[in-house]
Amino acid sequence: MNEDWMNQAYSQEPSVQAPAISQGEYTSKTFGWMFAGLLTTFLVAMSGYVTGWIILVMYIPYWHYVLLAAELGTVLFLSARVQKISVGGARALFFVYAALNGVVFSVYFLLFELSSMILVFGATALFFGVMALMGHFLNVDFSRIRPFMLAGLMLLAGFWILSMFINLSQFELIACAFGIFLFLGYTAYDTHKIKESYAFYSQDETMLAKASIFSALELYLDFINLFIYLLRILGRKRN
Repeated sequence: MNEDWMNQAYSQEPSVQAPAISQGEYTSKTFGWMFAGLLTTFLVAMSGYVTGWIILVMYIPYWHYVLLAAELGTVLFLSARVQKISVGGARALFFVYAALNGVVFSVYFLLFELSSMILVFGATALFFGVMALMGHFLNVDFSRIRPFMLAGLMLLAGFWILSMFINLSQFELIACAFGIFLFLGYTAYDTHKIKESYAFYSQDETMLAKASIFSALELYLDFINLFIYLLRILGRKRN
């Protein structure tokens, strides 16, 4: 998913319009959308935990598979239609995904102590911030490590799929540590890619706005995955 929209984008020439916003403004807006998505997830998760409606959701048969299918469908649709969907449609899908993820995160509030989740969130923000700064300011050719990160992502996904059928709990700590390092790398890579998308779409205000939303989604996913893996290692579960 992290690569599809850029591959589609580079296959088409952007339309030439008046110069849009500066790179600094574009980067700020991208991170602004990411933070808005995180806030949406938090508000939905907290409302599910405080009001207790997440308990009712958990009584729905195969509810977690339904949510997973809805999340994957939203991301894949946005990835496939980024060239044709409207800016408003892209934003709507982004917040739909963030809200769906909030339903999932309501369960984490039931499983882990709140103080522990706050601590892990702070650690995630710190690690994410450091890697984002490195990705933005370091002049590194991240395309060289992209195949390795993609392979790592597939390996991690394969592990969790296998764990659904085979007891791999003894390797969970190793998988979580691997996931942390993988998404730290993706954070730097996706932050660096913001500059690439701006350079390509700097004369196309419409596509620049949509690319900003998709970049925000990628950063959002990096943050969420980093948080989850840190929580699995550092989080304290409720008794």
